[in-house]
Amino acid sequence: MIETILVALDGSELSEQVIETINSIQLGSGTKIILSHVMPPPDADVEWAADRPHSNSEELPYRHIEKQLQSYQANLPCQSELEIVTGDPAEEIVRLANIYRADLIVIGSRGLTGLKRILQGSVSSQVVADAPCSVLVVKPK
Repeated sequence: MIETILVALDGSELSEQVIETINSIQLGSGTKIILSHVMPPPDADVEWAADRPHSNSEELPYRHIEKQLQSYQANLPCQSELEIVTGDPAEEIVRLANIYRADLIVIGSRGLTGLKRILQGSVSSQVVADAPCSVLVVKPK
């Protein structure tokens, strides 16, 4: 039985399809869903002036993502949690799957092929290769 599902969302239009897929799965009463989003790491080359206050501009994307995840969470028929982390998307998704002992990861695929896939990489392919559990990849319609 699938008890814990890690859902990896990236804020794209494909996220809506991933949520639709979750809603189409028959979930047990004991199922727990972890809605996750991986933010890119801040630019390490940026130097901050120590004598000036820092703006909250870094917090704005986080708040937007949190609100989006909360809106998805409100419509889920089972227990759920939110995870917003920073780092390499594939590595962080696999790390979260290990932490929560996920039985299933649900992730979208951008459908990259050829040179774009080679240059930009495929997060879903790396997750499939490294995941400690089964992975459901949702392709764009």
